[in-house]
Amino acid sequence: MVTDRVGDFIIRLKNAGAIGNQAVLVPHSKHIEAIAHKLKELGFVARVEMSKKDARTLEVTLAYDDRGNHKIHDVKRISKPGRRMYVPVREAHSVKNGLGARILSTPKGILSDKEARKVRAGGETLFEVW
Repeated sequence: MVTDRVGDFIIRLKNAGAIGNQAVLVPHSKHIEAIAHKLKELGFVARVEMSKKDARTLEVTLAYDDRGNHKIHDVKRISKPGRRMYVPVREAHSVKNGLGARILSTPKGILSDKEARKVRAGGETLFEVW
């Protein structure tokens, strides 16, 4: 049984990209689906949809560049089940000079660092991706 669903999700994406898989299946939850859609908006994931075989599974198609390299180079989990990390809006800075993104869980939903600064919302820093 996995206790850290977000950590499991991002590591599955990273590992699937490292071995060149086109898609990865992850257990479905509304929270994970919202994070996957945010990664799609940011260009790290190509497609997100419910699995046709099992309603409790989310199928995430990975994004690759022209050379065939996975767009997710690395991820860093910030907030963990044992230690939740919250950040005010003034500390939601960019990642890798704008090449990456910090994903936040805010009262306004799942937002990237740029969106959180725009709507002035702080929250739990889930992870950084670049």
